[in-house]
Amino acid sequence: MSIILALFNQSGGVGKSTLTMNLGHQFAQRKRRVLLVDMDPQASLTTFMGFDPDQEAATIYDALVDDEQTGLVADVPIREDCHGVDLCPANINLSAAELVLVTADMRDVRLKDALEPVRDRYDVILIDCPPSLGLLSYISLVAATHVLVPIQTQFKAFAGTNLLLNTLARVKRRANRKLGVAGFVPTLFDARRSQDDRTLRAIRERFMNVAPIYEPIPWSTGFADAAEARLPLALYDKRHKAIASIDAIVTQLDELL
Repeated sequence: MSIILALFNQSGGVGKSTLTMNLGHQFAQRKRRVLLVDMDPQASLTTFMGFDPDQEAATIYDALVDDEQTGLVADVPIREDCHGVDLCPANINLSAAELVLVTADMRDVRLKDALEPVRDRYDVILIDCPPSLGLLSYISLVAATHVLVPIQTQFKAFAGTNLLLNTLARVKRRANRKLGVAGFVPTLFDARRSQDDRTLRAIRERFMNVAPIYEPIPWSTGFADAAEARLPLALYDKRHKAIASIDAIVTQLDELL
């Protein structure tokens, strides 16, 4: 059975989309069959993977809300073999999904049900959640087997984690009692900044009894450069020092399979 990892943090700018793309690529290097699902209306993951969101005729939006129009659930649209992984794209239409789903039947399990027919085709499904505590994030957590939390090593990002933990607890109480916490990933870490070091220590102290805390992903312009080139970092610069950090995370996550 595949694992479904929701990369979730209500804060923006923590590197969720970049991490999703690069974890997916590293899983693929281990011969794992990987599907990336873009659940963010900003569609950063779709863009980073080399597609123009505005040109996508079918997106995850259609699989979530299509039966409101036709009475039939649309197939999950999949772009195949994008740097060794498959992608379910998004675009700005997804921002309307929250309004449509508010009154929709069985809204909590819409994403879970949409993914079920394709789940046995993959070992790992990575969901890039939007930076909010809204309905799209909620149904992503309901669909997931595990949640992976990227946290920027800045005080403001760390200060908002109580809301994040409350959301996870709410989902686990009723909607997805089997949801596991795969761990916390400190991101954008710059060892030259004392605030980053203090925040990293605070993250470790706060979450050490909750789930694994991975070694921090270093801040680097290489991620932005690779994203601009529409490539995973390992394809853009195979010698980049951050690749080892990402691969170490995948080594531990691979044990969930």
